[in-house]
Amino acid sequence: MELYERYKGLLFRLAYQLIGSAADAEDAVHDVFLKVQNVNLEKLQEPKAYLCKMITNRCLDHLRSARVRREQYVGPWLPEPIAPYEDDGLEEIIRHDLLSYGMLALLEKLSPSERAVFVLREAFQFDYPAISELTGKSEQNCRKLMSRARAKMGITEEELQAVGTIEEAWINRFVSALSEGEVDTVLSMLAADVVLVSDGGGKANSAIRPIKTRERVAQFLFGVFRKSLDPSKMTIELRPLNGEYGFVFRLEGKVDSVVFLEQREAQLRNIYIVRNPDKLQRIPQ
Repeated sequence: MELYERYKGLLFRLAYQLIGSAADAEDAVHDVFLKVQNVNLEKLQEPKAYLCKMITNRCLDHLRSARVRREQYVGPWLPEPIAPYEDDGLEEIIRHDLLSYGMLALLEKLSPSERAVFVLREAFQFDYPAISELTGKSEQNCRKLMSRARAKMGITEEELQAVGTIEEAWINRFVSALSEGEVDTVLSMLAADVVLVSDGGGKANSAIRPIKTRERVAQFLFGVFRKSLDPSKMTIELRPLNGEYGFVFRLEGKVDSVVFLEQREAQLRNIYIVRNPDKLQRIPQ
């Protein structure tokens, strides 16, 4: 189907950011294209808008039904990391409307409606009349939802615009300082209010609550490196994930965890560690 080939990537990126799960996003895309098989889209002036509205509604229904399951989740819930599609290079992925991983994690603070408006506005740059059409809400309501979303996430417009990828050289220096036990260097690279969040889902060892302050985060990271970084068993690979770079830790060749770093003003503000094996199945082995 021509429409499928043309819009499947767009709909997946939208669904993934609305849901936070690649598997559920793919199911949503599949369901939408099943429903449009009997619709004559050639008569529609904007098939893209029609499909985006369908996928948005499908994802909103999913989020409402998933709320109870996430409240019962063991420990913090983090989005599933995704690798680039085989036909997408990293640069193309970065251009293709993906929020940073840290931003996706913050979306968990939002209601389904706030999340939808934020993703449509910040990731896909839809204007408010288009968001109103896609969500079935008034423009004024959409603007209020966007303002409320930013407040809940604790980010300003300036911070949204400043989000970018961390330079590889900086990342390598941080990892080197950890592996060499350079405490002062590591502490200087962590913000005073740094937060580390790990997601094991009750299926892998992880911190059951976020770890805060640079001293406690540094202590945790040094402990992890001392216990697990046996070169004969554990390896670290820096690779493109979620439109940025993430660390892939492999234990005896099998993906053990994925780590994302969020930097502001040359210091780490947030560290996200995904260890739930259910969320690592799509990372290339």
